[in-house]
Amino acid sequence: MTDNKPLDEAQIRKLIEDKIEAVRAKNIDGATTLYAPDVLSFDVVNALQYVGADAIRKRLTEWFAQFDGPIGFEIQDLTITAGSEVAFSHSLDHVSATTVAGAKLDMWWRETACYRKIDGKWLITHQHSSVPFNVETGKASLDLQP
Repeated sequence: MTDNKPLDEAQIRKLIEDKIEAVRAKNIDGATTLYAPDVLSFDVVNALQYVGADAIRKRLTEWFAQFDGPIGFEIQDLTITAGSEVAFSHSLDHVSATTVAGAKLDMWWRETACYRKIDGKWLITHQHSSVPFNVETGKASLDLQP
């Protein structure tokens, strides 16, 4: 059996890079083609979960519409672990942007993504985004930085 781990990890890294570029450009089609049709997403905003690629498309469309101009988006501390058919990654993600109302958004969150190789192509099948919170106040800790 041939070890394709380096190639699989490189393909997943490329998928993540494509996602970064799509978010920065607010490219809905570019961002949503990276997800499996049955993707399950736990986002940092309501609802508790988003199920299916159509739900991701709707969520991204609404999110992108909140910002004036491009979105600053970067990933740090990316780790990818790939098997032959499934993989996962985790990272610290950062977004900076200006809303259409003129407010500044600048926050970090934790991201874990799961991938499945479907018809020879890696797709995101699950993603989980989370923000730490202050136990004493019950409020999200949006000012944390790596």
